[in-house]
Amino acid sequence: MTVARFRSVVLDCPDPRALARFYAGIVGGTPEDDDPDWVVLRVPAGPRLAFQSAPGFVPPEWPRADRNSQQFHLDLDAGSTWEEIDAAEARVLELGARLLHAESADSKEDFRVYADPAGHPFCLCRIDLDPV
Repeated sequence: MTVARFRSVVLDCPDPRALARFYAGIVGGTPEDDDPDWVVLRVPAGPRLAFQSAPGFVPPEWPRADRNSQQFHLDLDAGSTWEEIDAAEARVLELGARLLHAESADSKEDFRVYADPAGHPFCLCRIDLDPV
């Protein structure tokens, strides 16, 4: 028996409206921003993302765990080919993301790690359509 229903993921940040627009540019949706300190993005066919004003916000230092560690990050499916991932990367960088980690040529990793404009890590993941 469930206790509750999943409602949203909430990110603390210095500018909720700006961060909501950033994620809307990636996953779609329209930010509901009647309150500048609390903005909700209803993601089409996905969970709600909410953005909360946090004065004095300090972004996590990926991949550190000893200081300003991340509490969680978002994994976003961006395609099944590296060409699709490259196109998604170009778009998130254009929107204001910063690359934190890319796979190496001999790596088995199927993701790349970025920081959003407020410094939260997120991943663009390659969907493996061929079952192992």
